[in-house]
Amino acid sequence: MARRQPIPKRRKRKAADPVLWGTGIAFWFVLVVALAVGGPGAVSGLPMLVQMLSPRSALAAEARGNREGERVAFVLPEPLAAAGNSHAPQVLQPVVTHDWPEWIARNADSAAVPSRTAVHPRGASIAIVIDDLGADADSTRRAIALPKAVTLSFLPYPALAPPLAAEAARAGHEVIAHVPMEPDGPHDAGPMVLREGLSDAEIRTRLLWALDRLPGASGVNNHEGSRFTADRMALIPVAETLADRHLFFLDSRTTPDTQVVTVARAFGVASAGRDVFLDDIETPEAVAAELAAAENRARANGIAIAIGHPHAATLAVLSAWTADAARRGFHLVPASTAIRMKTENEIGNPLRIAARSAKQSR
Repeated sequence: MARRQPIPKRRKRKAADPVLWGTGIAFWFVLVVALAVGGPGAVSGLPMLVQMLSPRSALAAEARGNREGERVAFVLPEPLAAAGNSHAPQVLQPVVTHDWPEWIARNADSAAVPSRTAVHPRGASIAIVIDDLGADADSTRRAIALPKAVTLSFLPYPALAPPLAAEAARAGHEVIAHVPMEPDGPHDAGPMVLREGLSDAEIRTRLLWALDRLPGASGVNNHEGSRFTADRMALIPVAETLADRHLFFLDSRTTPDTQVVTVARAFGVASAGRDVFLDDIETPEAVAAELAAAENRARANGIAIAIGHPHAATLAVLSAWTADAARRGFHLVPASTAIRMKTENEIGNPLRIAARSAKQSR
């Protein structure tokens, strides 16, 4: 008996892929319209049309569209967004930051300024700051002839101050602005002095004038200021302005009631006070005695800041003392480094605090 051949089952036609079906209709429709309007010249664009309407391209575009639709943007509240706070979670928002301070950029590769890892060199460190520069060219240039690590502080108002300050910076010194501030009593601290009772806007205007006279300044210290530096409210616009410009505030400590360091640090401004005045008495013996006091303070605390003036006796003693400082075991550092070292001593090194806390908890 002949065996019957099985009747093949009719295969079910796969349902058309909607993407392919739609793509095919679109392709032929666009092609017909293009030929009708553009004639044979439309054929030259055929490869691009095929690429655009191919399933792969269509799916890729769909995937891109889905990913973009699922992206989430977090919008900051208006005050934070306007402030450009770089510590906020500013997703998909431009971050506005300050440039590096000019003195950091200038001294980044300078051997005159110790690196971050050398903040506590072996032995004691001393910073020497010479005030009241810029009024007399001869005495200012004698100060510039001192070692580069000596910080030079220029009064902003003398006509010679800007070019002499630029000369000091070229010689490798850290330059700061010696800003006139109101003293107790009738003594005149100079033009554009910062006074109690001035509006915040006027204090900022006068401080910016002083800073603009000495554009390369790394920070400021006060000229006089026994009244002004004791007034916390008056110091606030000063601290705000220095914070904006990334400048430090070395407190000359012309009064035991000074509030400089407290206010400055509250606004993120690096600040510390001087330890010794070298030349309240302008004789070589008195200056040498004050340098010995600075040495003792540096041995005890690791760092000391001494302020002097461009008097003949002061500069002569300093010229000999700085030449012999390294042999005597002292490192000369600029004011910015001394402020950082003093701040770490006074506030405490975070690593040392953590280690001490861990030891006490055992």
